[in-house]
Formats: sequence, structure tokens, C-alpha cells
Amino acid sequence: MRKFIALLLALVALGLTGCGYNTFQTGEEQVKASWSEVVNQYQRRADLVPNLVSTVKGEAKFEQDTLTKVIEARSKATSIQATPELINDPAAFQKFQQAQGQLTGALSRLMVVSENYPNLRANQGFRDLQAQLEGTENRITVARKRYITSVQDYNVTVRSFPSNLTAMVFGYKEKPNFTVENETEIAKPPTVSFDTAPAKPAVGVSGAAK
Repeated sequence: MRKFIALLLALVALGLTGCGYNTFQTGEEQVKASWSEVVNQYQRRADLVPNLVSTVKGEAKFEQDTLTKVIEARSKATSIQATPELINDPAAFQKFQQAQGQLTGALSRLMVVSENYPNLRANQGFRDLQAQLEGTENRITVARKRYITSVQDYNVTVRSFPSNLTAMVFGYKEKPNFTVENETEIAKPPTVSFDTAPAKPAVGVSGAAK
């Protein structure tokens, strides 16, 4: 009897391996790990914003509308709980992506506008924060690319035969991913020039902030 049970378990294990069950387990863990890194980097960026806003406020005539949009965008982005379950909900994932994209745009606008304020550009605290922000944006880009790759691999397994049969039996579904348009946007971290060149004309500022 014991030999029969052992043989049965061995056959079941062999069958699960052949139909892609173990691949799904590995894929899901990779997606979760990649997602966790994306969230960590977005949180790192959100943590920089309060100090950045506080430093910019020191410039008396700085555009208040620009600061307000950064504060509002951060508030919206951090209000969404980036739980592991979020990557299984396309609607929630899209909402999260849009909120982070809005914060990216608001910060880009802030960096561009800051070029018009020599005193702010000369502020060492601002320069340090700007460098940290740019580094964080680069890490976000790397983390997102890893997540995109892991989700693409996972979704191929869900769609491919015979693993698609296993997906139907165990309820594995395709996971939402970052869009190409948003990836292009996030790949351009906000930058600011600290040279002594004249400030850009207003029309140039509005065009760069899109």
C-alpha cells in the first residue's frame, strides 16, 4: 500500500512538472519579487518629495501652482496601497500606474521650472535632493523593466500549450503590466542644469513639462 501511494505521488509530481505547475510557482515568485522592488523604489521617491518641496518653498517667488501639483500628485500616489494583490487586478494596477505617472510629470515640471531660479540652483540642499531624485528615477526604471520582463514570461506560460490547461485548472490568469507609453515616460528622469546659462524662455518650459 505504501509503495502504491509513493508511486501515485511520484506520478502526480511528474504530471504537475510536465504541465507547467512548477513553472507557475517559480514565475509567480519572480513577479512578486520584482513588484516588491518597484514599490520600494516608488516609496523611496515619495519619501524625497516632502524635503524637496520644503527646500523649494524657500524660494519666495517660486511658482506655487507647480508646488501644489507635486504635493497633490504625491498624495494621490501614496494613497493607493500597493499590495501584492494589486498585480492581479488590472483596474487597480492601471490606477496605480496613472497616479505614479502623474507624480513623475509633476516632479519633471518642478525640476524644469527650478532652472529659472539661480538662488535655488545654488542651494546645496536642493542640489543634493535633485541628485537623489534622479538616482531614484533611474532605479525605478531598472525595477520596472525587471517587472515587465517577469510578467511577460509569466503571461507567456499562461497562454502557451500545455501549460494553459494547468492555468485553467488552477485559476492562473495573465497579470497586468506597465504600458509601453508609460515606460517611455518614466525612462526620462527629471534633470536640471546647474550651469550659468540664461534661463529658458517660458514657452520652452511649458513644452518640456508635458
